[in-house]
Amino acid sequence: MTTTLNFRIQADGAIRDEAVTIRTLIIAGWTGRDEAALEKHICELEELGVARPASTPIFYRVAAARLSTAPAVEMSGGQSSGEVEFVLVRHGGRLYVGVGSDHTDRQVETYNVTVSKQMCEKPVAGELWDFEEVRGHWDRLKLRSWAEGGKLYQEGSVTAMRSPDDLMSRFAPGGLPDGAAMFCGTLAAIGGIRPSADFAFELEDPVLGRSIRHRYEIAELPILG
Repeated sequence: MTTTLNFRIQADGAIRDEAVTIRTLIIAGWTGRDEAALEKHICELEELGVARPASTPIFYRVAAARLSTAPAVEMSGGQSSGEVEFVLVRHGGRLYVGVGSDHTDRQVETYNVTVSKQMCEKPVAGELWDFEEVRGHWDRLKLRSWAEGGKLYQEGSVTAMRSPDDLMSRFAPGGLPDGAAMFCGTLAAIGGIRPSADFAFELEDPVLGRSIRHRYEIAELPILG
């Protein structure tokens, strides 16, 4: 199964709109480079009843159709929440970077993480950068998210997670295949993980003076039993 999304791509000194087909969607979990920060995030989830991972990092497969650039998504019940992550996309033989939200059902996560990942849409911003344009200053990139009507929810450097090359090589010896997108891990939530009716996020490149941003609202569907 595949999904095709329209992205605005910045590469080769130009900006172009292009349809990108994704055949493989991967959610990389427990990718923390800093062991203390990783432990903090694991403890956050343990407080919600989520069991510790058997290994770190781990790579969950999710249906490609879950990717969405829409400004609103529908979720069952009110126990889901977003988390900002940089996203790697291999398209046309080139590697791009964007930003998305690994929106997850926290109630389901307490008994099966894989199922919780599959239950929710994976919002992604409709813009990508050529990875080679940021490779040389990768550690300067920043991630942020906001919830509950604009309250800062997460903030930190991409260095909190393992590097793109590290994650891609751990996923497969040949790296990320063409037509694949990989969410690459997140930051601890300021004040703890909690649901919100809205979520916004960004990837900032302070060296080139640009950002990729996206915001979406969550429509709650009833759970009737």
